[in-house]
Amino acid sequence: MQELARIYWTRQGLRLAYSAVMVWLAVALMSALTAKVTPGGGAGPSAAAGVLRGMFDHVVAAVTLPGVAAVVLVIVGAVMTSRDVRRRDPVRRFTRQQRREGMARAGGMCELESGLGRRCGRPAEHGDHFYPWSKGGSTSLQNFVAACARCNRAKRARIPSPSQQQRMERRRRDYLPPSSSFRVGERQPLP
Repeated sequence: MQELARIYWTRQGLRLAYSAVMVWLAVALMSALTAKVTPGGGAGPSAAAGVLRGMFDHVVAAVTLPGVAAVVLVIVGAVMTSRDVRRRDPVRRFTRQQRREGMARAGGMCELESGLGRRCGRPAEHGDHFYPWSKGGSTSLQNFVAACARCNRAKRARIPSPSQQQRMERRRRDYLPPSSSFRVGERQPLP
């Protein structure tokens, strides 16, 4: 659970930082474009060129730092994505045995949340990776969750939050025998 929380909050922080840098970049660009540039004396084509040159210099000076920050964040995101690709389980689909065991464990009902932290009441149609396969989730019974088509589409390839993982494990205590494992989510180790 610690690993999932770390990954989830790292990605959320990266998204927030990227959004903040984009706002910073937009504000810097707008303030540079609206700043008054005084012509360098005289009238005519050379004065207009001086105003444009001054405006260009203002824009470049204003967007340099947020632009560099945006590039750094894009590189960090690309490195994280490449690590996820290297971490992917070579087997994408659950075996029939895993599907049978996972569906039996869930009682044929969807295990995902439908709202307000409650378990969805629809029949399960899909076997889903709780921790998404595209983000390095393993194709194992611990990472298997039974899902209806609606919940599976709504979840997409998002990494569940640590609180969603806790609620899922808490809900599993209600319908699984005490001897079984309540843990959910497993990540493939790096090769």
